[in-house]
Amino acid sequence: MSALIEVNNLTRKFGGHCAVDNVSFSLDKGEVLGFLGPNGAGKSTTMKMICGNLTPTIGEIKINGYDMIEQPKLAKAELGFLPEIPPLYPDLTVDEFLNYCAKLHGLKKPAIKQAVSHGKGKCGLTDMGKRLIGNLSKGYQQRVGIAQAILHNPSVIVLDEPTVGLDPIQMLEIRQLIRELGEQHSVILSTHILPEVQQSCSRVQIIHHGKLVLNESVEGLSYRMTSSSLLARFNQPADVGELEGLAHVNAIESLEANHFRIHHQQGTSIAEEVAEMAINKKWGLLELTPEKHDLEQIFLSMTQDSNTHE
Repeated sequence: MSALIEVNNLTRKFGGHCAVDNVSFSLDKGEVLGFLGPNGAGKSTTMKMICGNLTPTIGEIKINGYDMIEQPKLAKAELGFLPEIPPLYPDLTVDEFLNYCAKLHGLKKPAIKQAVSHGKGKCGLTDMGKRLIGNLSKGYQQRVGIAQAILHNPSVIVLDEPTVGLDPIQMLEIRQLIRELGEQHSVILSTHILPEVQQSCSRVQIIHHGKLVLNESVEGLSYRMTSSSLLARFNQPADVGELEGLAHVNAIESLEANHFRIHHQQGTSIAEEVAEMAINKKWGLLELTPEKHDLEQIFLSMTQDSNTHE
């Protein structure tokens, strides 16, 4: 079985309110999933169900083949979790805390030393074992939190807002660590920081009003973010019919006098044809600007579009 996470028809209702509505997806080893959604979209509720902290009203969750409802201990043993606020003890040293966490994860005494050493090595904490957690920077505390999540070598690692409050250098270091973890595990990364998704993830999901409105690979998302519209402004009135007749043009949106947004097929370029037509027809070309679509625009369009269907 290649899928380490299988979520099928997941639904959670609170009284008459449906917080998560028929969500299904799977995640393979080596994938880092960016899980996005506006406040109140159902993201946290979904994460809690995946981690076994909340029972679904309807649906099935399998972690590395183990059913979260029928085999909760086995399923949870395959999970490593870092909540938004890391559950650290500031009066313990890094070694003391990680040894304690290893015991909580059920590791036997002979395996604990090796697991702690491996976790520290993975998270850049090899020389930090004797340091008090309370004296570490927030970035290093976050590393300790990630180390406790991977001590038992779980199949799936769930990270909730792992870079909140970090400085830019610490954010880059944690993002690199997430990419490295994604090589050996499946990782779910819940974040509000959109550039983080592009830099750390291999797949992106957006949830809104409890429904998945986007489930796309980063490669597919990059294709969406290539230019698919062109802003054109002319000195003289242009013939919209002739512009619509150009190859690969899908639609033309009139913005103001002699100013248009020309929508065209993705992966095509029509700027040269528009410029040539403007010269031949003596429209007087004043502007020709390809529009770029970033992740923020896609996020807003997905959530706003879905909102119109509610």
